[in-house]
Amino acid sequence: MLLSGLLLAAVGLPHLPAAAADAPVVTTRSGQVRGSAGESAHTYAGIPYAAPPVGAGRWKPPAPPARWTGVRDATVPGNPCLQGDSSSPWGDLAGPGTPSEDCLYLNVHTPAKRSALKRPVMVWLHGGGFTVGSGSFYDGSALAARGDVLVVTLNYRLGAFGYFAHPGLAGESAQGLSGNYGLLDQQAGLRWVQENIAAFGGDPDNVTLFGESAGGGSVCHNLISPRTAGQFDRAIAQSGCGFPLPTQQSQQNNGTAWATSSLGCADVACLRAKPAAEVLAASLTPTARWTPNVDGKVLPLQMTEALESGRFHRVPVLQGTTADEGRLTVASTYDLAGRQLTAAGYPLAVRALYGERADAILARYPLSGYGTPAEALGAVFTDSQFACAQSRTAGLMARHTLSYQYEFADRHAMDYLNLPISFPIGAPHGSEIRYVFGAVSGTPAQNALSATMVDYWTNFAKTGVPYAADGPRWHLFPQVQTLAPEAITSGTGFPEAHRCDLWNAPAS
Repeated sequence: MLLSGLLLAAVGLPHLPAAAADAPVVTTRSGQVRGSAGESAHTYAGIPYAAPPVGAGRWKPPAPPARWTGVRDATVPGNPCLQGDSSSPWGDLAGPGTPSEDCLYLNVHTPAKRSALKRPVMVWLHGGGFTVGSGSFYDGSALAARGDVLVVTLNYRLGAFGYFAHPGLAGESAQGLSGNYGLLDQQAGLRWVQENIAAFGGDPDNVTLFGESAGGGSVCHNLISPRTAGQFDRAIAQSGCGFPLPTQQSQQNNGTAWATSSLGCADVACLRAKPAAEVLAASLTPTARWTPNVDGKVLPLQMTEALESGRFHRVPVLQGTTADEGRLTVASTYDLAGRQLTAAGYPLAVRALYGERADAILARYPLSGYGTPAEALGAVFTDSQFACAQSRTAGLMARHTLSYQYEFADRHAMDYLNLPISFPIGAPHGSEIRYVFGAVSGTPAQNALSATMVDYWTNFAKTGVPYAADGPRWHLFPQVQTLAPEAITSGTGFPEAHRCDLWNAPAS
């Protein structure tokens, strides 16, 4: 799920450099910056929001950035965070620049048109399975210009650098915490927005946190973190909310075993002395799981436990999934790996993945109901890993706050890629990203859908209600807004269509 989820972010939005003309100089708390000016939007790139987490700062919470004198050039993005080779059929998820430990930078996109009023702010958390990606991969210029909002994209530490947990690190912490450094980076970025965004014309009292896949999961992690109280006012979680996380203790056990076997280190001093490239190479093992952990402080509870008890920030939440989330996983596992899933292989795959539940699953997802075995397995992945988890979190949030749910259903969203696969890719994981960022150049109906989605997203950021002048009304959960170029519709049949009675049933 995480690998495929974040591969598609690469095709979601190509980086679009701003024009070369100078943008106005902006004074931040650390110093002045000058970005690039475009006809419709200005971009300020590569602004440090925290000190470089290098040397003794590796595996420590982010520290404030150093001040500078003069006007800092903000026309080039900062380094992406260290990550593995993300070359794939989808492109390079790191975006521009050379991955480095010195990577805690953000980018601000502002409408070129001046305004006497402070504009709403949308802070984007990128996907990538917590192991790849960057903020600068996504150009927020079109979204800022059309939506009349400010768009902030940021990097956060990834993989072992962002989520390694170890008893030695807990011993250094006054609260006994380890891991979650990437999440703490995101929170430092939110604090930077509170302290600096007014200088760019943004309203620090109207901030929306949004993201996709691991970024969508991060949005929900920040929703339940006590440390982000008052840092944002709305939340949009795209294809990533509700997945269970390991405990800090289990992550420390895994981290200790990894450090010993892969790097020959029993203590933190040894680990910090290792070159970054060596740590990165050792972290790229299929058995390593680099994710946030439930530590009792930064993340006090599992997501569903927090939502069930109402222990989350009561801000309006918009969340949803794509109609064919899981087909990307199937494409990556089979066709793009040089093989096809056969009719005989379908039940074998289900049994290998779901064990004793396989018979019940195969009965609900018979091959006769799908055009190909790949589409059948894709439906299993879509419902089990995405649709029903997101539906459940939307329902739990609806008990306490305004909760809106969508399903993106342009079954031809990725046709332009001409992927070498044997089945229709449909509307897979990540296919809505270009539409949200206003970067679609497709059929008139697709372009119109993108324009409406930009309006839904940005008006939600402004008011807490998703609306569009040329789009149908968006009703609260349990209504689900289906976003398709043919028509935008609303209904309550989402759980039945995705067999959520099967996937959300308590484990026996």
